[in-house]
Order: sequence, then C-alpha cells, then structure tokens
Amino acid sequence: MQLIRLGGCALNQTPLDWDGNRDRIVAGITAAREAGVGVLGLPELCVSGYGCDDAFLAPGVQRTAWRVLEEIVPHTRGLAVAVGLPVRFESGVYDAAALVVDGRLIGVACKQHLAGDGIHYEPRWFRPWPRGRRGLLRTDAGEIPIGDLRFDLGGVRIGFEICEDAWAAHRPGAALAARGLDVILNPSASHFAFGKEEIRRRFVLEGSRAFAVAYVYANLVGNEAGRAIYDGSVLIASGGCMVAASRRFSFADQCVTTAVVDLDTLRPAQSRLVTDAVHEEHDLVSVPFRPPGAEGVAGGDDHRAGWETGPHVKEEEFGRAVALGLFDYARKSHSRGFVVSASGGADSSAVACLVALACRLAVDELGAAEAAARLGVRPRSGTGDDVVRGLVAATLACVYQATANSGAVTRAAARGLADALGATFHEFDVEPVVREYERMVSAAIGRRLSWKTDDVALQNIQARARAPSVWMLANLTGALLVSTSNRSEAAVGYATMDGDTAGGIAPIAGIDKAYLRRWLGWLERLGPEGVGPLPAVAAVNAQQPTAELRPPAAGQTDEADLMPYEVLDAIERFAIRDRQTPLECWRRACNELTGHGPAQLAAWTERFFTLWSRNQWKRERYAPSFHLDDENLDPKTWCRFPILSGGFARELAELRAAAERA
Repeated sequence: MQLIRLGGCALNQTPLDWDGNRDRIVAGITAAREAGVGVLGLPELCVSGYGCDDAFLAPGVQRTAWRVLEEIVPHTRGLAVAVGLPVRFESGVYDAAALVVDGRLIGVACKQHLAGDGIHYEPRWFRPWPRGRRGLLRTDAGEIPIGDLRFDLGGVRIGFEICEDAWAAHRPGAALAARGLDVILNPSASHFAFGKEEIRRRFVLEGSRAFAVAYVYANLVGNEAGRAIYDGSVLIASGGCMVAASRRFSFADQCVTTAVVDLDTLRPAQSRLVTDAVHEEHDLVSVPFRPPGAEGVAGGDDHRAGWETGPHVKEEEFGRAVALGLFDYARKSHSRGFVVSASGGADSSAVACLVALACRLAVDELGAAEAAARLGVRPRSGTGDDVVRGLVAATLACVYQATANSGAVTRAAARGLADALGATFHEFDVEPVVREYERMVSAAIGRRLSWKTDDVALQNIQARARAPSVWMLANLTGALLVSTSNRSEAAVGYATMDGDTAGGIAPIAGIDKAYLRRWLGWLERLGPEGVGPLPAVAAVNAQQPTAELRPPAAGQTDEADLMPYEVLDAIERFAIRDRQTPLECWRRACNELTGHGPAQLAAWTERFFTLWSRNQWKRERYAPSFHLDDENLDPKTWCRFPILSGGFARELAELRAAAERA
C-alpha cells in the first residue's frame, strides 16, 4: 500500500483583504498539518478573493497577490499546498494555482476553461491557458515553470483542474491522465445554487473514476463579495468512490476535510490510460520531496449533515445559504445588526426568520461570544435558548408601520413573530406623514386626491412614507436595512421604489413568492434540522398576500392585482429562463397550467410581458440580491434586458390574435 492523506480546506475569504486572506490561508495550512495532511488543496483565487471583478486588471493587485503568496510560502513546511491567485505572465492575466512544496514555490498551473455565463465574467479579466503550453515565469527568486503542468513529488504525480475546467466538455484531466497522474487538485470558487452540490459530486466521482486518480475538490465558503454565496463543499474521491465530504454552510473561517487514499489501488487502472507519457515528460516538474505517508486504512470522514440526504434539501439549503449570506454581509460591511420593516406578511416575515436563523446557526457553531463579536453587537446574558434570543434581540429590530389601511391581523402577526424570534419590536404610526404628503400635493395641484383617479399614487405614498423612519432607525444604530422584495415582484415591478425596495441588501429578491410561501409552511411545521419548527409563522401563513395599501373595503390581494403566483412564476420561467415568446409561453401555459382557460391565460401572459418590459428600471435599482439559483432576474449577475424597449408590441399582437382563434 502507498497511503497518503489528502486534504481540502474551505475558506471564507474577502476580495482584496490581503492580510485577512493570508491569515486564514495560513490557519488552514496549520490545521491541515496538524491533521497529518501531505497534499492540501485550497480554493480558487483564495489569495486575492474570487470576487475582485475589474480590480483583477490592476497591476498593483497582481503584484500584491504575488507578494502575499511569498508570505505564505514559509508556512508550508512538511506538506504540499495548492494556493489560488491571479498571475500575470507575458501580456496576459491568468487564473492560476501555485504549488508550494515544503516551503518552496515549484510551479504554477493555469486555468484552461473560463466561466463566462450568468454570474461569471472571467473572460473579461483572464485569458484561458492553451492546452499543452508551458513557459517560465520570471520572479524575484528566479524562473519557475508555468502552464499546463504535472508535478512529481517523490513519485506522487499531481495535476490540476481549476473549477470550470471540470465542468467543460474537454476536461484537462483526460490529457493529464494520459500522461500519468495520481492526484488531481481542483481549486474552486463555485457559487451556491439549488441542486448544484449533486452535480459537483458527480463530476468529482466521475473524474476520479475515468482518470484513475484521487480527486480533491475545495470550494470557498460564505458570502465572499456580496451577491454570491459559497457553500464550502470539500469533496475527496478515489477511483470512483467518494471517501470524504465536508459539512456545508459553515460559519467557520476555515474548515479542513481529509481522507487517506491508497495510491497503489489506482495504478492498475492508470496503466491502461497512459498513452503518451514518454513524449510528454517535459511537462513534468520533479521535486525531491515525498509527502508524508499515512497510517491506518484508506478512508475519510463524511461530515455531511442528515438533512443533505433528507426530503427537504431545498428548504434546508435556502435557509442555511441565506442565513450565512446575511451574517457575512453584515460583518463584512461593518454593519451592526439588521432592521426589517415588518408588515406581518410573508416577505418581511421570511426575512426576519432568516436573520434569526443566522443568529441561531452562528451560536450553535461559533458560540454566543464569537457570533456577537463578528456581528459587532453585545448580546444579553443567559443560557440555552436565552443566549440565542439575546443575540437576536441585539441583532434584529422589526418595525411595524401602520397607516389607516393597516389591519389588526397583520399587526398581530408582526408582533407575534418578533416576540417568538426574540427580536426587538417597534410600532410607528406613519398615517400623519401620509396625510401631510397628500395635503401638500393636493394644495399644489389644486384638487383633492381620490382613490378613483389616483389609486397608484395613493398606494405608493404609503409605502414611501415608511422608508425614512426605518432608514433613520438603521442609521442610529449602524444597522443594515433589509429590503423585503421577492423575485415575483421584481419580475413585474409590483414594488414601490424607495418604499418596500428600500434597503442595503435584498436577500429574497432571487426567490419567487410561491416557493417562499411553501418554505414558510415548512418552517411552521418542521423547520431546519437541529432547530425545529416555528409555530408563530402560522399567523403569517394563514393570510392571503396583500400590500394592504388600499382601504380595507377594497379587499386588496396581490394575486387579484396580478395573477396567481404559481401562474406568474411559471410564465416568468417560460419567458426568461427558456427565452420563449409570448405566444410560445401562452401555448405552454395552456398545456401545463390546468384549471385556467385559454383566454385568461392569454390575458395573464400579456400582463406579464407588459409589466416585465415596463419595469426593467426597477430591477436595475434593486439592492444587491443573493444569487440562489441559476435562472434569476438580477441584471447585474444573470438576466440583462434593455431599460427602454418596444415592449413586445408585435409579439403580443400575435398572442391576442391566436387567443381569439382558440
């Protein structure tokens, strides 16, 4: 047997936080050494941070990244470590992984396939490294190899696939395996999206099987740069078998996962794959260092929680991803807690629950003192659940802002939920403010405002009148005001700019209303593993969603103003995700959305496209939102659409004509 302990370390990094990123890398290396790791993989671009955007093009950033790498090198005594950073070579900048062995930098492997879709802009900053190319990088310490390389560490041969390389049709691993390889390291910055972990597990398993190697995948964790959340997945597979997996959504700054693999068990399969090793030896960088052997038997730890294989993975992922995203957003923006304008409805209630969940999960993992220190708040003293409630009270303020059209049901729901969570609760009466705006504008235009002629304006002034007071409360405490708008509202502009869209972060703007309501139902009945249900949400779930801006006698509901949320969300996916025309969307809706007639579906389809094209300017102005699935509406990360357009006039005429013939 040739046993070796491999490791991957998830890191919670911040773009351009040079000293912090370095210290977390060094802490991860130290933890790996203490665990007996011989070869350690770190995440992609972990020195600089992955989300540096156009700063990657700055020569000063490239130089600083290299200097920080040099500061890390001495801490690698006794093991081999792959460290990700941007590297300038000749006239280009490359997404690279430096291999540092026993205190010496021995070479740099470069990414061959760049991610340029959706949330990714890598081709804007980096060049793809051509397969088979090798060069020499000039450094202060001399020349080192760079490019499409393999590394031989005392008979242990190591190669790289960097994030997107493993997702591409022509994976570099195949060419590496043909030249002879034992271990593939995959430094990744793979953003979270629903269901994505299973895809990762498949390519890690298949890569280890097809290439007859041990495969180490290491991802970032946390909210690194604002919008993308990373789940901290570390996966280690050998010869087609998963031997170790990390816990996901950890609040720790670094987390090492290890496994012992027997390289001898891979050699028979390798002998069938190697076809051109003799001709390709010039790609091999040999180092007189052999990773320390491991004791015991092959195998690793599966740190995955029970919910990972349970029936509610999406609900768990949503709660844990957004909770971690909010926690990191607050601490990295140096905010002290959160303020939520709590209406007693589904959206604001979900946001409040997610903030409280962040406090609970952080306390469970870090302890109350560390969680509070990271959030910059002082929790109340106590034990058990009182500790969590104390942190929630210090972190979350919920504000119910009543107008003449607010009802007792929503007021009671907002207060009851805040009490159940332990949040600080305030009630503001903004009706006098609304009346004063109405009086002032009526005097200016010389007529009294009425619901018959001024419906939208009278609704919007109520929403806007609420923003200044919650902004003021947030400013007084240095807290982060959280916008409560959801994805369904964003699609059709069913939100008041500078009203319910006010805030520094919009955590649920990537989640449709129909799913959000299902999640709240799950939270009421079951809740996250280890946390349990929240019965107080029942008062929210019992209501029909309503903006509560018209007089009570109008019986206002969101779905009466728009259409059923299930229909809206389906049409949105047909139109935006699948790029279908109004006519195609209508025909598909007629086939898939039962219980509604063709004429009604045609009217709803037309309403969607009209409101979609009319309200792009609102989507452009939304506070930063979390990227939670790979089909969202955020124009800054996924779905770009012109602010001014023809509004689908020709396409909607075709739809109306077809509907009339139906």
